[in-house]
Amino acid sequence: MKHWLALCLFSLAAPAVAVAQQTAPQAPPAAAPAQAAPVMQHPPELAFESIPDFLKLPVNMYLGEASAVTVDSKGHVFVFSRGGSSAGPAFAETAAQLLEFNPDGKFMREIGKNLYAWSFAHGVKADRHDNIWTVDKGSNMVVKFRPNGLVDMVFGRKMEASDDGTGPLKRVNPPLPAVDNQFRQPTDVAFDSKNNAYISDGYINSRVAKIDKDGFWVKSWGDRGSEPGQFNTAHGIGVDAHDNVYVSDRSNRRIQVFDSNGTFLRQMTIDVPVPPDAYEIIGNKPADPMAASVPPLLKPGAPWAICISPPPHQYLFTADAFPGRVYKMTLDGKIVGMFGKSGKQLKQFGWVHGIACPSENVVLVAEVLNWRVQKLILHPTKQASLDHTPGGLVIDEAALAEEQAEGNLAALDDTARRDYLRAAALQIKLQAAAIEAMR
Repeated sequence: MKHWLALCLFSLAAPAVAVAQQTAPQAPPAAAPAQAAPVMQHPPELAFESIPDFLKLPVNMYLGEASAVTVDSKGHVFVFSRGGSSAGPAFAETAAQLLEFNPDGKFMREIGKNLYAWSFAHGVKADRHDNIWTVDKGSNMVVKFRPNGLVDMVFGRKMEASDDGTGPLKRVNPPLPAVDNQFRQPTDVAFDSKNNAYISDGYINSRVAKIDKDGFWVKSWGDRGSEPGQFNTAHGIGVDAHDNVYVSDRSNRRIQVFDSNGTFLRQMTIDVPVPPDAYEIIGNKPADPMAASVPPLLKPGAPWAICISPPPHQYLFTADAFPGRVYKMTLDGKIVGMFGKSGKQLKQFGWVHGIACPSENVVLVAEVLNWRVQKLILHPTKQASLDHTPGGLVIDEAALAEEQAEGNLAALDDTARRDYLRAAALQIKLQAAAIEAMR
């Protein structure tokens, strides 16, 4: 089986800046210093599998745009989808539905059917007590559900239907001042070891809000801008075992890291060459994906989501829209591997909007453009290889035996091991059939 030996590199040259000496009494302002070219990383392609048809929905139930996914301590999967209604007007109808599946992907129940807070699904997270938190961008509300599905706490408030001029929030420039206990198009939520919740209030308010375990507002930090501690669409959020807060500052193309009080610690960027055959899944492919004319959220490395795997060895997963890859990173910003690309097939992605990572080698991704959730099993000890089937990267036929010999299967939980065995058997069967057809 052939190995992918090289990646084509793009180089970004920083413009030179010269400041002319002036003899006139009033010299013109000095030119701004040139920005240093980004330091490119060249991470390996990680071999991985996608479990075919992982989610099993009832007849006549469908996902809409899958905006978020999370996994609780029992392995149950929760999907926040922009679907479930299709009974209102063609535009501005309710687009939010929370679905629960068992560890094997079998549908269990819908939570919060016809909930008042439902408007436009954006984020969902399970906390360590198996409470489920949803973040609705349309209603500007965050809802905490108990494990039994009952509403426990609500944050923010939906605009009253009876108010004159009720409608979507207006984006004005400069933005209006943020208000405590209210949100303007929030995006995601995460939790620390003390059960505090951190909410990325991301599209309009451009900040992070902190709420304590009893639901009381503690503080917020951030504003619109590009300086450290400022945001341009705080789109996702995660917290590590040391209670550091990671924010995907999407349109600034970076991940910012803070302590639990909002003190800026560092930032990380994803600078990886784009292959020349990268596919733009929607819209025209730009000649230069880093050009000023390209919307910031569509530039390579713009982080759309954040998930931090459990301790003791934590990794951060994030994804971009173009070229549509998922990146596995250390918490200090080193990219240890990447996988996938834009497309419609298994192991290809259409705008990964939400990520769940119950372990460092089991990842679930929610895709907006493909209306699905894929469950992915990573094989970090295997070298990725080229494959002529639509799936892209695969494992060779000997992978199963080698994985067992190396003890990697034993490190997976029962569900992940079963999913891997099923996927490996299917892949071997497909490859055998392809070889037979060529004879």
